[in-house]
Amino acid sequence: MDALKQLIGRLPDEQLLLLGLTAVFVLGIGSQWMAWRVRVPSILLLLVTGFTVGPVAGWLDPDELLGELLFPIVSLSVAIVLFEGSLNLRLSELRGVGGALRNILTAGVLITWLVVTAAAYWILQFEFSISLLLGAMLTVTGPTVVGPMLRLIRPTGKVSPIARWEGIVVDPIGAVLAVLVLETIEPLRSSAFGEAISEAGVGLVETVVIGGLLGGLTAMFLAAMLKRHWIPDHLQSPVTLMLVLAAFVISNLLKHESGLLTVTVMGVLLANQQSVVIKHILEFKENLTILLISSLFILLSARVELADFASLSWRGPVFVAAVILIARPASIFLSTIGTDLSLQEKVFLSWLAPRGIVAAAVASVFALRLGETGAGLVPATFLVIVGTVVVYGLTAFPLARKLGLATANPQGVLIASAHPGARAIGHAVQDAGFSVVLVDTNPENIQAARMEGLPTFYANILSERAIEELDLGGIGRFLALTSNDEVNSLASMHFSEVFGRSRVYQLPPIHSSHRTGTAGHILQGRLLFDADATFERLDGSFEAGAVVKTTSLSDEFPYETFQERYGDTALLLFTVPKPGQLVVVTPDKNLTPKSGDKVIALVDASVSDPETDQ
Repeated sequence: MDALKQLIGRLPDEQLLLLGLTAVFVLGIGSQWMAWRVRVPSILLLLVTGFTVGPVAGWLDPDELLGELLFPIVSLSVAIVLFEGSLNLRLSELRGVGGALRNILTAGVLITWLVVTAAAYWILQFEFSISLLLGAMLTVTGPTVVGPMLRLIRPTGKVSPIARWEGIVVDPIGAVLAVLVLETIEPLRSSAFGEAISEAGVGLVETVVIGGLLGGLTAMFLAAMLKRHWIPDHLQSPVTLMLVLAAFVISNLLKHESGLLTVTVMGVLLANQQSVVIKHILEFKENLTILLISSLFILLSARVELADFASLSWRGPVFVAAVILIARPASIFLSTIGTDLSLQEKVFLSWLAPRGIVAAAVASVFALRLGETGAGLVPATFLVIVGTVVVYGLTAFPLARKLGLATANPQGVLIASAHPGARAIGHAVQDAGFSVVLVDTNPENIQAARMEGLPTFYANILSERAIEELDLGGIGRFLALTSNDEVNSLASMHFSEVFGRSRVYQLPPIHSSHRTGTAGHILQGRLLFDADATFERLDGSFEAGAVVKTTSLSDEFPYETFQERYGDTALLLFTVPKPGQLVVVTPDKNLTPKSGDKVIALVDASVSDPETDQ
């Protein structure tokens, strides 16, 4: 290690800068990938990596690497992260979630703020103004942490939409609240009480007015340019990024720290306007946000001194415990009084509030602005981030299972299409005891499925709304059964991020067995059922009177007898080796059902066996 340090120390300054910047990106994205591989929250590995290369090993010194550019870069990055988060906020969808979410985002935020402020004041012994600021910053959760946890847990009921939307909405609320608190406490620290209150009030009004107006005008300007096609397609995302950064900086020049409110308002208005489509812009921002979050956590955690944590002594862990055990439960249980949430749902929500990048970045920026006075903000915030990510990351899934809100290995299926064949397959899977949801844009198909007792969701399977609003409790696989090969492929790619590639399936493209080169370009999910099981074949079979039947195999009626009875026309769809386990049949699986298994197959209706068909 010493030799490596000596070698690096002999490098020219420009090569040191290049090496440092490359190391930040490599470590950040590498930690994200490794976290995905080992199925742990990515922030946890990012923090561990940052602490290791920074204060522990001393390989990375962000202040030396970037100098005075560090916090301007952090500020711009936080602006982009907040803008991307606010682009996911659909006001109409939030209203549809119910009163519980509204209460959590209002009364719940206030309760969290008050309890965390009190804990910082009495436990950490911060002065009251700094305690207020820390309490405001820690009202946020973290959509970049909550989202992956929800995809892993897939809780049932109202928990998933409430937690998902809380994570999206509360970040800009908390960040703006922290800005407003900072604008309030600074006059209080330097003026007479009356004058300070007056200055604080004026500052708050200026922040809201400038942030609201500039954010609104920028959003309207961008929407107008997109609507009139003044920006070519390939420049729409870069121009949007340019306007976000420009609006953020101009707003801060007009009123210090009003830029966060500006970009939040800009994102909310763009997300809720109907004149132009912004999906491609959102996708670009999502990719950029991953890069920024990865890099920011490495940089910010690498500059934290271990002595800062030591200075908090026993008070630090006790403060984290108060945030987890008192602040969050009090926030959820008090703010949801009178709502229709069950006790189990309240308990789970009270155990799901990990903090993320916004808390870390805002604490780092504000600590620099406050100097020695705000020295305790950063270690306290990072302790809460580490503590909440570790505690919730390790215990939320087992708790959800204990409460009956999640299963260890969800076996249900999400089906893209509600045409008659898809409904028949859905009925068979549902009758076998597994969760099923059918998604379609055809209102007649949706209505027919509902009348038949099948859970449905009326939406375009390719829309972001489908992923954001679908209740995936008990769902662990995706089946693309539409008549359009391109839609099947795009949908499979869309949901591979949710379920993983190994659990995403699509019907074989048309003539796939004869045009493998073309099919290879189209295919994004695993081939479903059989290499020749195209939509045309399935649809033709159903039109000819074929039905989906479930058959129990036994020593008296083994799979060989099943094959002899139904012949080559039978198409094996699923097997149920034991209760609670559903196996999807694919061409790449050499599957031989055994005695005691149940098989779900598409068979000729004229052939039946009342003793074995269930």
